[in-house]
Amino acid sequence: MWRLRCAMLSCVAFTVPACAFAQSPGWPVKPLRFLISFAPGGFTDTLARTMADRLANTLGQPVLAENRPGAGGVLAAEATAKSLPDGYTLLMVSSGLAINATLQTKLPYDTVRDLQPVALIAELPNLLIVHPSLPVKTVKDLIALAKQQPGKLSYASAGVGSSQHLSGELFKSMTGVDIAHVPYKGGAPATIDLLGGHVHLTFGSTSPLASVRAGRLRLIAVTSAKRNTALPDAPTIGESIPGYEASVWYAVMTTAGTPRDIVQRVANEIRKVTDDPTERAKFVEQTAELRWMGPDELGTFIRGEIKRWGEVVKRSGARVD
Repeated sequence: MWRLRCAMLSCVAFTVPACAFAQSPGWPVKPLRFLISFAPGGFTDTLARTMADRLANTLGQPVLAENRPGAGGVLAAEATAKSLPDGYTLLMVSSGLAINATLQTKLPYDTVRDLQPVALIAELPNLLIVHPSLPVKTVKDLIALAKQQPGKLSYASAGVGSSQHLSGELFKSMTGVDIAHVPYKGGAPATIDLLGGHVHLTFGSTSPLASVRAGRLRLIAVTSAKRNTALPDAPTIGESIPGYEASVWYAVMTTAGTPRDIVQRVANEIRKVTDDPTERAKFVEQTAELRWMGPDELGTFIRGEIKRWGEVVKRSGARVD
């Protein structure tokens, strides 16, 4: 019954709804909760809490950050999807939201129908990093070596269906190389085995950068469409493979059926943060690029990401029951 909102869902999510609760004078009149689909600590938590603090200042009500990790973000998304569409529940998601739409076989919500996009906040790349024993310094070197030794090279990821895994699968499908995937339970053990030379490379997060700077690992390229501000000397994979792009993005969502004026107001307040030079500089240090996108544009973007990553997931055969 919780899905029978907004005149039996006559207002379709991923466009800002104009039906039930259409006018919201005086909102907000009580604290908001901001669900974070990851555990405390790390980039996502820092980004979400920064947004929560800034929104509390501008909205005039507390915005209570609540970590709700589990099932690759599904638990937090489900809680948001089943909340009242009154604007008092916000959700921080990553690009995993789009991946899960195909990867997870039994989602307890419909990503497009039950969640309302509010604003894109940030993007950051994964990093193509190799063990220094591997005789490659460029993407083209890696492709050539992989073609000379089909099935002999291996890449580590933080787990099946992670952005690191699918960045690697996209690389393989666009180049025709055969590189074995070795999934780990998180990025830390993947990095440890890469440092030990047990795997050859990774399309990993930014956490191994200290080891790169110490010469224990070699950064080959970034997965984003453009070069990263914090890593200007690192080429993009797309410079060697036109069309390749696998950024990790972060966005705020809310419950489908939330009033149009509330969604737009929150989106506008978020834009003030993403446009703030001080905040932008702070996150650049973490290789993140703050980038704003409003509700309707974000909805179109997420639908495209669901389709794009869905095709990669299907080709890879990855599934999570």
